[in-house]
Amino acid sequence: MKFNPVTSNKSLRVCLLILTILMGFYSRAAAQSDKDYTSVTSGVRFQYIKTFDIKKLNSILSQELEAFLATSTAGPKAFADSFPPASCAVKLYRVAYNSVIPELGNRPTMASGLVAIPENGLDSMPVVMYQHGTVFSKYEVPSVPDSSSETRIMIARFAAQGYIVIAADYFGRGLSDLPDSYLVNRSTQQACVDMLAAAKAVLASKKIKTGPFFISGWSQGGWATMTFLHKLESLDITVTAAATASAPVDIAVTMNRWLNNYQPVDAVYLPACVALQVLAQEYYLRQNGLAESAIRPEYLQAARNLYSNNINWTTFRKLTRDKLQDFMKPEFMASGDIGDSPYWQTLEQSQAYRWRSHTPLKNYYGGLDEVVPTYIATLPEAFHKVLGCGPTKAVYAGDKADHRATFIYAVLHQKPWFDGFLQKSALIH
Repeated sequence: MKFNPVTSNKSLRVCLLILTILMGFYSRAAAQSDKDYTSVTSGVRFQYIKTFDIKKLNSILSQELEAFLATSTAGPKAFADSFPPASCAVKLYRVAYNSVIPELGNRPTMASGLVAIPENGLDSMPVVMYQHGTVFSKYEVPSVPDSSSETRIMIARFAAQGYIVIAADYFGRGLSDLPDSYLVNRSTQQACVDMLAAAKAVLASKKIKTGPFFISGWSQGGWATMTFLHKLESLDITVTAAATASAPVDIAVTMNRWLNNYQPVDAVYLPACVALQVLAQEYYLRQNGLAESAIRPEYLQAARNLYSNNINWTTFRKLTRDKLQDFMKPEFMASGDIGDSPYWQTLEQSQAYRWRSHTPLKNYYGGLDEVVPTYIATLPEAFHKVLGCGPTKAVYAGDKADHRATFIYAVLHQKPWFDGFLQKSALIH
């Protein structure tokens, strides 16, 4: 094909014109979006998303719950009619706030999260802060509740019954322009601590007081809840009680088990989880070349594309393998035998249970969990018992409880346990 400069220049002018129009459109959309935000303090702003009415909230814990459990070993009807109807509608707000990246010398950044406020006419309410689980999409996060089924379930279970629900998106998700900070310890703590402060500023601007403070999380969010609890206790911030579901509290042990002791129950999405974790550690801990040393070369580009949100998990799965042993380099897996490389040492420093915690804590685990083995999920109870601290209790979700069923079991049973602390403080109405 011959190159025609006249035609090419004409095409270029057309492309530039289209680009100019599109840029103007997006600039106006961005400006309008900025107008929707209300600034409350320096570096904290929020915007109204929508209201979940009672009909919507009830559908979340009925029809949507069945869909959530459609592939669960517990069955889609496992928790049918287990949840009470919503007592009030809930207003949802997206929060944008300034933060810093500890692993990168406290470099300034911006993050986002959700505040869900019950419409019950009260000016003082208890708060539960939820840490979300693993997602393979940038916007499948609390601040985009229509894209996050776990967040909707928390809203329907807690906010619809009078609890304010707060949730951070973590760095690299939601509005953040960073790469995903998947299982990066100090950045996860920082995102959560700063989201809590931002949410309190939003609530104060609405003249809403906060009562007892609880934290909860599932899967990645279970680990995040534990490392967040550690940070809160170090800052002398009181947590009334904490709960996790399927929490990989010891990342080094979890990763070693996934890589070197395959079990038929293992989730087919574990290669995606490890891809995100390795690439996040490579970026945030500046462990250059880590991904190349860990992932087989034929799958490395797919891993990078998933991490950069250029493909979704379905496409990633088609391009890779379901078993980690076929996805990772054998020599990298073998490095877990001694575990003295920078990779494994970083994971050792990311454990989230080895301290003398004094917050009432429940760790829920399931008999058929395809992600977090029983041994790992129950580590806090045994460790805290040895140290004489706690109270910490491991709670069994049942023989048929897989990863999702464990989450639902935990959400169902956390609420009455949290309510007991409200009764003690005479804040239940």
